[in-house]
Amino acid sequence: MGQTVDRNSLLSEEFVTKIMNVLLRLKMTEVIPVGLILTCFMLLRGCGAALNCTSPTPHSLFEELEKNLFSKKLVRPVASFSEPINITISITVVGILGVDEKAQTLSTVLWQVLEWDITGLSWDEKECGATRVSVPRENLWVPDIHIAEFMDEIKSPETPFVYLDNSGHVFDDKPIKVVSSCRLEIYTFPFDVQTCSLTFGSYLHFVTDIRMIQGTTAKEILDESQEVLQTNGEWELTNITVALSTLSLDEGSYSEITYNIILRRRPMLYVVNLLIPSCFLIAVDLFSFMLPPSAVDRSSFKMTLILGYTVFLLIMNDLLPVTGETTPLINVFFSISLALMVASLLETVFITSIQFSSSQDSAVPTWLRTLVLHYLAVVVCLPPMKKSNRITVILNPNYKEPASNTSSIHISGSHCQGSSDDTSKGPPPPAPPLEPALDELKKLSRDLAAIRLQMDKYFQGSKNSQEWQMIGIVIDRMLFGLYILFIVASFITISSIWIWHNINEA
Repeated sequence: MGQTVDRNSLLSEEFVTKIMNVLLRLKMTEVIPVGLILTCFMLLRGCGAALNCTSPTPHSLFEELEKNLFSKKLVRPVASFSEPINITISITVVGILGVDEKAQTLSTVLWQVLEWDITGLSWDEKECGATRVSVPRENLWVPDIHIAEFMDEIKSPETPFVYLDNSGHVFDDKPIKVVSSCRLEIYTFPFDVQTCSLTFGSYLHFVTDIRMIQGTTAKEILDESQEVLQTNGEWELTNITVALSTLSLDEGSYSEITYNIILRRRPMLYVVNLLIPSCFLIAVDLFSFMLPPSAVDRSSFKMTLILGYTVFLLIMNDLLPVTGETTPLINVFFSISLALMVASLLETVFITSIQFSSSQDSAVPTWLRTLVLHYLAVVVCLPPMKKSNRITVILNPNYKEPASNTSSIHISGSHCQGSSDDTSKGPPPPAPPLEPALDELKKLSRDLAAIRLQMDKYFQGSKNSQEWQMIGIVIDRMLFGLYILFIVASFITISSIWIWHNINEA
């Protein structure tokens, strides 16, 4: 112990050779196993790159780094080219800049941390005066780690330094802005959940050269990301998963690590600006059935609603996603709403046409009267129309009475004889004029018959009009019920699909 041994002489090639010879002799005598020999060989070989600082100053340390490390930056820092270097990676999601549905891209800001070890590099903390130093990144060998889904130039602020500690461990931390491709599923927009992947791996080196190692766990990444997340707009970071994989190609295999970033859209903006106004317009169109089509021009009111809804969709078109793969469910909702409004307008036109038939004084067909007024009226909770007990008698104005009923005065000879006999007694009384009075009575009878005929026609037309009006009311109420059922069924179906997808994606 009293003799001072030079460090460089102990670590010389001659010293290492002597130690190995001793170990081999012990192996030949089966004193120690082969594994111990290899371990000692690797330790001795690693110690050969230890830095020997002349003084505990930065100048002395960087002189040693320049001589033993910086001059070898073009070569992977491994003991043998057959050995892979382990690259430990960790990320933190700092910001979600946006999602472009049309371009199918995701823009994020990440903190990327890469760590690896330089084989054989070490120095004594007391001898060199530092445990960790920052060195220029350009003076070290840096792995070519890239993101497989990148769609634009990966931009990052200038960070020219990395940390290097006395055990040869390199710590490379830098923020990057990534525009990556993401297969977006917007079928359930605006209640959609998107999963975008970021796959990190070497662009050139095979798995035999560079092997990707997971750093922090997925839960730690999620907790840290949610804590430091600065901007996310309409998107909420819900989960992060990590998966190690190997990409196999014809020329070789590549080690990769994939981070799945799960995002949920905040739907309140679209609910307030799109869904609620659309539901209000549908409700107004629904209550418009309470307007009587015979007294109010209901069709004009419904046409105004359709025009207003069309203008609303044109104004809000910029809020809807644009994609060519799938049609969002909200677009189906808007199409159904517009179709319902058009159907209600056509229903109003149909009912108006039916009730206009009443002005034509045409009789209602028997089958239609029976089907609508006696069966459908019961279905729509309207009392069936009762049959009228009125008996109509139609008189023929062209009817002429027979000649036997014509009143006439016949004067016989006996009457004349009796009269001649009575002439001697005195002058006979004058005969009353009966023929003109009878003619007037006949004319009056014919006029009364014509008036009665016209009155019967009027009452018959009024009855037909009432039947047509009743048919229109029954059909209108039936179509109104079908309209309500279709609206309820459509809204329940669309809402169920939204809820079902959200439960499966959660």
